[in-house]
Amino acid sequence: MMNAMDFFRKSEGRWRSQRTTHHLPFRRSETGDSDITVEALDADHPNVIEICKLHDVDPDLAIGGAYVKWQGSMAWDREGENHAGNTIFALVPDAENPAHGKLLRERGYAEIVPVIGRYEIDGDNGLNLITEYETMSSVERFWFVNPDLRFRSSTVKRFGGFNTASFCAESRISPSESADTVSSSEDSKEETVQSLSSEQMTEATSSRSLYSSLGW
Repeated sequence: MMNAMDFFRKSEGRWRSQRTTHHLPFRRSETGDSDITVEALDADHPNVIEICKLHDVDPDLAIGGAYVKWQGSMAWDREGENHAGNTIFALVPDAENPAHGKLLRERGYAEIVPVIGRYEIDGDNGLNLITEYETMSSVERFWFVNPDLRFRSSTVKRFGGFNTASFCAESRISPSESADTVSSSEDSKEETVQSLSSEQMTEATSSRSLYSSLGW
């Protein structure tokens, strides 16, 4: 069985993510794309040590971490809305079971504050991530179909019942491919926007999940 650091070393590089998010209260779905870059960090990397200290965790307990940056768009985006950012995290396994542990982050996507999540490598070498925020919680699973294709499923539960469920297919981008990979479907956007009231649209766009335990 791989450990969590093995998973992120396998994830190093640039990925194109194609997402479908289901807004459960409104029985509507929304598509989106993102361009993701992952860089694995060794346990002695200064950023990993800094994240551990931020959370008052002994840096010697960390097995490594990663730097992740992303640029994305969703079909319901409003003018000027931006889904770009980056995050750094460190992995600290449990002493009694190294397949489980803490994921220490310097920020969460949903709430820009330091975040501690939980990770677990399951029997099928899938990475499961659980994060509790002040106003929502997320559960995600990542798994490889092959070295160049990764799947992700996620559910986000917000207080007030505005829940979403998402599925992403993420393919590795080779260096020779074009950098211009992020786009959204205008036809899908127009059809869905017309079917929702302005109040429903506000609730949906504020609760949808470009949230991820990794900021993806």
